[in-house]
Amino acid sequence: MTEPCDLLHQCLYFTANSLARSITRLADEAFRPTGLSPSHAFVLMTAAGSPGIGPGELAERLALAPSTVTRFVDALVAKGLLTRKAEGRAARLAATPAGLALLKGVEKSWKRLHTVYLGILGPEGDRLAADIDAACRKLEGEGND
Repeated sequence: MTEPCDLLHQCLYFTANSLARSITRLADEAFRPTGLSPSHAFVLMTAAGSPGIGPGELAERLALAPSTVTRFVDALVAKGLLTRKAEGRAARLAATPAGLALLKGVEKSWKRLHTVYLGILGPEGDRLAADIDAACRKLEGEGND
C-alpha cells in the first residue's frame, strides 16, 4: 500500500502548491529592494509596456481575477506608480514617471530571481517554467483546439 506522504508527492495539486510556496519565498526576497511584491511588479511592467491598457485586458494577460487586478492597481495608484484615467465607463492605465523609473529595479529583480532559481534547479528551471505554462494552458482549456 502507498503511504499517504508518498501520495502527496505524486499529486499535482500538492506539488504545484508546494512549488508555488517555494518560488514565492524566492521571489519575495528578490523583489524586496523594489518595495513591490512580484505580482505588483508584473502589473506595473504590463501597464508600462501597454500604456492605456484596461483593467480587464490586464487581468486576462496576467491570468488574474479582475478583483485582484483592481486591488493591485489601487495599491500602485496609491504609491504613485500608475495612473487610472476614466474614459466613459472604461478605465485606462499607464505608468507614471515614478513607475517608469522603478522599472529598471524591477527588471534587475526578475533577473535576480531567474539567476537564483537556475542556480538551484540548473538549466532545467527554464524547461520547468515552459512545462508548467503549457500545463496551465491545457487545464484552462487553451490547448484544446
